[in-house]
Amino acid sequence: MNTTTVLSTPSEMSQDSVREISASLNQLLADCFALYVKAKNFHWHMWGPHFRDYHLMLDEQADAIFAMTDVIAERVRKLGGITLRSIGQIAQLQRIADNDTDFLAPAAMLLELRDDNTLIVAEMRAAHKICNEAEDIASASLLENWIDETEKRIWFLFEASRSA
Repeated sequence: MNTTTVLSTPSEMSQDSVREISASLNQLLADCFALYVKAKNFHWHMWGPHFRDYHLMLDEQADAIFAMTDVIAERVRKLGGITLRSIGQIAQLQRIADNDTDFLAPAAMLLELRDDNTLIVAEMRAAHKICNEAEDIASASLLENWIDETEKRIWFLFEASRSA
C-alpha cells in the first residue's frame, strides 16, 4: 500500500515535492471518502421535524464531497504519484472517525459533521502550504476552492444546528 512511489511522469517538480504533495492529497482523499460515507449515513438516518431540510442538505453536501475525490486522485496521478487503491487503505489513512451508532439525534449528526468538515479545512490548509512551497499552483488553486466550499458546509451545519 505504498503511496510514496514516484512515477516517471514528466514534471518540473522534484521527486521529494511529488512525494510530499501526494502524501498530503492522499490523506485528504481518504478523509473525503470517510466524510462522504458519514454524510450519506446521516442523510439516510436523519429524522425529526426538520427531516426534509436536513436530509436534502446532507445529500447536497455528500455530493460535493464525493465530487472532490476523483479530482484529488487524478491530481496525484498527474504529478506522478500513486493514489489510493482500496477501502482498506482508506481505513488506514482516514482521520475522520466512522460513526456506527444505531441512533443519533439530528443535532448531534450536524455537530459531528461540522467538526469533521473543520478538520478537513485544517488538512486542506496544510496541503495548500505544502503545494505553495513546491510551487504547485494547480493543486493550491484546487485546494483554495475546496476550502471555500468546505467553509460553506461548516457554516450551513453551524446555522442548522443552532437553537432558535
